Amino acid sequence: MSIDLKNLTIKKAHEALTRGDFTAVQLAGSYLKNIEEKNPSLNAYLEVFDDVLSQAEKADKRIKEGRAALLTGIPMAIKDNIMIEGRKVSAASKILENYTAAYDATVIRKLKEAGAVFLGRTNMDEFAMGSSTENSAFGVTKNPHDTSRVAGGSSGGGAAAVAADMALAALGSDTGGSIRQPASFCGVVGLKPTYGAVSRYGLIALGSSLDCIGPLAKTVEDARIIFDCIKGKDEFDGTSVDFTKELSAIPDTISFTATKNFLGAVDLKDLREQTLESYSKACDTLSAAGFHYKTAEFQGPTAFDYSLPAYYIIMPAEASANLARFDGVKYGLYKGGEALLDDYGKTRAFGFGEEVRRRILVGAYVLSHGYYDAYYNKAQKIRTLIKETFNNLFKEADVVIWPTTPTAAWKIGEKKDPVSVYLSDIFTVSANIAGIPAISVPFGEVEVNGKRLPLGVQLMASYGRENILFEVAAKLLKF
Repeated sequence: MSIDLKNLTIKKAHEALTRGDFTAVQLAGSYLKNIEEKNPSLNAYLEVFDDVLSQAEKADKRIKEGRAALLTGIPMAIKDNIMIEGRKVSAASKILENYTAAYDATVIRKLKEAGAVFLGRTNMDEFAMGSSTENSAFGVTKNPHDTSRVAGGSSGGGAAAVAADMALAALGSDTGGSIRQPASFCGVVGLKPTYGAVSRYGLIALGSSLDCIGPLAKTVEDARIIFDCIKGKDEFDGTSVDFTKELSAIPDTISFTATKNFLGAVDLKDLREQTLESYSKACDTLSAAGFHYKTAEFQGPTAFDYSLPAYYIIMPAEASANLARFDGVKYGLYKGGEALLDDYGKTRAFGFGEEVRRRILVGAYVLSHGYYDAYYNKAQKIRTLIKETFNNLFKEADVVIWPTTPTAAWKIGEKKDPVSVYLSDIFTVSANIAGIPAISVPFGEVEVNGKRLPLGVQLMASYGRENILFEVAAKLLKF
């Protein structure tokens, strides 16, 4: 039977499944057909699981027994750095190409308990290091809106899968914008939760103080449904927090802050004309929807001027420590040498890609004797200033609005200089540094060479206030 995947949402699918309009097996089969047709050209999936239909059969049984949750039978894609017991999980790296996960990530366990159907694992930048999925060891993921362009990163596979109707929703991870940026490029919704709101247990770590797992979805409501399923304190993650009390109430009136110069991070004149137009229209739309609008203006440099350089010190430092475990001894790729040190060198030289090696070297450098205080400690002080700046903003407003990215998706292979790629994270890294929640929603398009490319707008709120983000984002898209 034919199912209208383009207009399907989680709630619509749930209602149709419980009414018997179609079965979970039929729904999964429709997505498998789309994957078969589209994935060869998009490379969103690294692997499609061979038991998708049997997972769907179990969901159908649960539905017939009247035990269906909202996510029962919902086909989802999982980023290749989130562990599913008995499945390969490579982080899109040669060094873990054939590694099989020994346990379920907490988010996976919760989704299994809800009855979700896992379609497969999606492509990403190697170890989540990148903003375009061009750094995957297994080929770039292409943008469904224009296959000559990147899908974004590092969760590019998941964003492309949702945008191309190859999954109803996906899980990604966000260390400096890795959910929000591909969501913007592909025209979907992407949520980076408050740090600690979702357990990181079972996520292959990049930057442990920055990493967050979150949803990619077609609607704000779908993102909220998935977040409500996976959130919560976890005994296996000491940084996880129960924000139930904080999430329970929404203010009677919500105000938002836009910034004339984006708090010093980027001046308006540095934005592409189309991005500025989309951002300005989003501010006007929220005002017309009844939200009180303030403009924040700063004289001189602020902490946000240094958010990107601070991020690219903190993240590589943590990455160099986290990736030290991949040495060819305990698990993963092994390349033998004449002695132990030679084993390490050959294994890591062959197993790690260029961008991963670059960030390990930078991280080791900023943590080394004589440079730790000059770089890493100074970056942590800037982190404190960024948190304080956000705290002051949230005393005046409930939501801060920025663009998600300075531009629409760029051409594959266009950016040769790694720094130019790093600059694409300029609007997203601050939320990770501060640990606050942020959501990117599709808002506007730009025509380039006859192709309509999506643009995104980003909303940020204070710690544990995802409920406000969902409320404002939903009204932004509906008004």
